[in-house]
Amino acid sequence: MTISRKTFLRILGGGLVVAAGAAVTVPRLDAMPAAAIEGWRGPGPEEDDPRRRALAWALLAPNPHNLQSWTVDLSRPGTILLHVDAARLLPETDPFSRQILIGHGCFLEILAMAAAAEGYRAEVELFPDGSWTLARPVARVVFTRQPDAAIDPLFAEVPRRRTVKGRFEARALDPAHKAALLAGYRAAVLPLSIADEAGKVDRLRALAIAGSELEMNTARTHKESIAVARIGAAEIAAHRDGISLKGPMIWALRNAGQMTPEKAMTPGTMAWNGGRDYALSGYASARAFGWIASSDNTRATQIAVGRAYVRLQLAATALGVAMQPHSQTLQEYPEMNELRAAIQRETGIPTGATLQMFFRLGYAGDPGPSPRRALKSFVTV
Repeated sequence: MTISRKTFLRILGGGLVVAAGAAVTVPRLDAMPAAAIEGWRGPGPEEDDPRRRALAWALLAPNPHNLQSWTVDLSRPGTILLHVDAARLLPETDPFSRQILIGHGCFLEILAMAAAAEGYRAEVELFPDGSWTLARPVARVVFTRQPDAAIDPLFAEVPRRRTVKGRFEARALDPAHKAALLAGYRAAVLPLSIADEAGKVDRLRALAIAGSELEMNTARTHKESIAVARIGAAEIAAHRDGISLKGPMIWALRNAGQMTPEKAMTPGTMAWNGGRDYALSGYASARAFGWIASSDNTRATQIAVGRAYVRLQLAATALGVAMQPHSQTLQEYPEMNELRAAIQRETGIPTGATLQMFFRLGYAGDPGPSPRRALKSFVTV
């Protein structure tokens, strides 16, 4: 059975689903499950350990594919050992775990903010057991009581932070917002650039779209995304991670047998075409791009990039500016080498330096929060 575009429009327009010749109205069809986003309310009143309270906020950090690949060891009083969850990696598209480590940097920055809000200083020691491996911690974080700790004003934006994946509004980035983001950026050793000139944006947009299409047309890299796609409210509630696909259209496709992992892997199907159209329409609407570069690509630098990026996104949130990172054209697998070199040239990154983050900026409505697993699922000891 197939569903026509006309039926899709009827579903999207009024919640009207055609099944067995009958019309049925289904309110809030396939909406985001409340349990999957309860973490965005912050720590519950039952949490009295300041480490756990800070962790409840840190878990809201942006991270690749929403894998939430953080695990923490709380066995030592006043201390958090942060590890990478070896079961939550992206070996095909992120073979060196560069993006995963950037996500850990985002986590550590929000953790430090949250500790200060609890009256503690979070002293972060990176790679305390030596060069990072999956068996060794990314960081040791020691909480020291500091009642007069200053609360970072960006911390208030943590529960409001969103990654907008759909279309942006058809308006240019406000020059005042661009200036504010550049002026407020602190990481001088990790240069930030923002481009909003039409010709430059056109060239960057073309490279972003080309990278996205290449990833989708390379079976093993596309499969990596499909493997963590959560199709429909029931799957989202069960996993509370990954790439969430929900709403009336997804409900109709799934119940018609057209939205399955196998269909999403097959070019030309509605599931595959729909995923492509959704991803590329977002980039097609971009009116500005930004990027963060580094002179080296050490593990410590990757952590620092994550800390800088999440601060930038929180500052954008405060201004009402939407952001979405684009990872595809920066990925380090062989088929992407040519496009990755092209985007490095277009962004002016010199040989030997690394384009660490690339993202679009603009304006959009609130898409709602993404799922988060419960705090208890991250604590290993």
